[in-house]
Amino acid sequence: MRMTSSSGSVAAGHTGSKMATHMSKCRTWSRVQRFGIAAYRKYSSGGRYPNISLSEPLPGIPKPVFASGDGLEKYETKITTLENGLKVASQNKFGQFCTVGILVNSGSRHEAKYPSGIAHFIEKLAFSSTAQYGSKDEILLTLEKHGGICDCQTSRDTTMYAVSAEVKGLDTVVSLLSDAVLQPRLLDDEIEMTRMAVRFELEDLNMRPDPEPLLTEMIHAAAYRGNTVGLPRFCPADNVEKIDKEMLHNYLRNYFCPERMVLAGVGIEHEQLVECARKHLLAAKPVWGTTAAASVDLSVAQYTGGIIKMDKDMSDVSLGPTPIPELTHIMIGLESCSFLEDDFIPFAVLNMMMGGGGSFSAGGPGKGMFTRLYLNVLNRHHWMYNATAYHHSYEDSGLLCIHASADPRQVREMVEIITREFIQMAGSAGEMELERAKTQLKSMLMMNLESRPVIFEDVGRQVLSTGKRKLPHELCDLISSVTASDIKRVTTKMLRSKPAVAALGDLTELPSYEHIQAALSSKDGRLPRMYRLFR
Repeated sequence: MRMTSSSGSVAAGHTGSKMATHMSKCRTWSRVQRFGIAAYRKYSSGGRYPNISLSEPLPGIPKPVFASGDGLEKYETKITTLENGLKVASQNKFGQFCTVGILVNSGSRHEAKYPSGIAHFIEKLAFSSTAQYGSKDEILLTLEKHGGICDCQTSRDTTMYAVSAEVKGLDTVVSLLSDAVLQPRLLDDEIEMTRMAVRFELEDLNMRPDPEPLLTEMIHAAAYRGNTVGLPRFCPADNVEKIDKEMLHNYLRNYFCPERMVLAGVGIEHEQLVECARKHLLAAKPVWGTTAAASVDLSVAQYTGGIIKMDKDMSDVSLGPTPIPELTHIMIGLESCSFLEDDFIPFAVLNMMMGGGGSFSAGGPGKGMFTRLYLNVLNRHHWMYNATAYHHSYEDSGLLCIHASADPRQVREMVEIITREFIQMAGSAGEMELERAKTQLKSMLMMNLESRPVIFEDVGRQVLSTGKRKLPHELCDLISSVTASDIKRVTTKMLRSKPAVAALGDLTELPSYEHIQAALSSKDGRLPRMYRLFR
């Protein structure tokens, strides 16, 4: 038996080696047929490659044939307006999954006649129980069948409900979105849970080591004091108990109407999305009734400028094995422009040119290490922990600001460095730094638009605010056409506005608002000198 077994395995080994040899010969012959005998002999050995530059084609290799797109019509955003005023916008994108959602022209800027915080409550209550679904768990289980997830986000001017799921489940997804947006139950225990979630988020906002969300809130409140985008995005602690079902229904009745909404989708056929919209959204009756909106706030943002200070002990913000040292955070902003204006693109390039980041950011040119706030600020002043430019833009105004942080004893020097950077923006931009900023902006735009959820948000927001969508190649052309004189022109105009200042931490050394304003009106950006009798 052993002999038989042994001879059987030997025979099997011979057969296996024969098959391997045969397969190897077949592969070799296919290469010979494909590239020709001369090319095969020349390049078949890894050690005998000739010294040819990677930018040149290899000799004897057939020329590659690339797929070519037949125009851009397949990638255009298609828009249809239904009889009730609802806009349906879609962008086809190859794939098994789609992202679909409803965007509403409603946010914290529309809360002038209500207690601030309603938009914050709506965000937390989203995808809770509805007329069709008994609980949030039911909604999540329904989406799970189609491999789906859901999310709701509110900003100062937009509320966005979104679902990503398999394309096959589109009908279920649109039905679910219609129910979540127009027929939420808003049960008492759900509202109570939301109050707890809001309180927790407010505590977290004041305790987190990264103060950027809090500073952004403060700079908006300083720049647009008491109006539109200056109203609080997060619910103030005093209002948590005031907001109830009746107040929420009153707000939703005014702002959640079809003419203020866009159903946007990416990764589906437009006709299919329109059909689902007609089926689930055209005749849908909101739970708060169908009476006409009584009082919609159409206020235009009024830039006021000003300062908001928060004296706060930052020494114990980040405890642990490597605690962050105590820092004072300053944000200085000036009025830019709305995203509907032509100057929006030059401002976006200027923001990219300023760049910046943390003092421990790792990376090369692609990470912005050649931006002005790195070269002129972080590389020269080792004691500064952060210097970053931000650009916030809305349909009627905008804000370009710089956030900086340093030791509390060096706050005055830090403020002067930032005001000098603002003044130097009006100087002539170098050709290389301008080209680098434009290339980086285009690169960031195109890379972000690789992601399906980002395309969805871009389609939805553009159609909601303008009724149409500028395609990426159009935006790239606009970025390419920005010149150094455009940068100088928009900066000169921006420097005429009053500054908005937000300050957080130990503010003993903070210069007065008048001194900061004087520095931004001077030629060199320096703060007025202070002479003290006693130090």
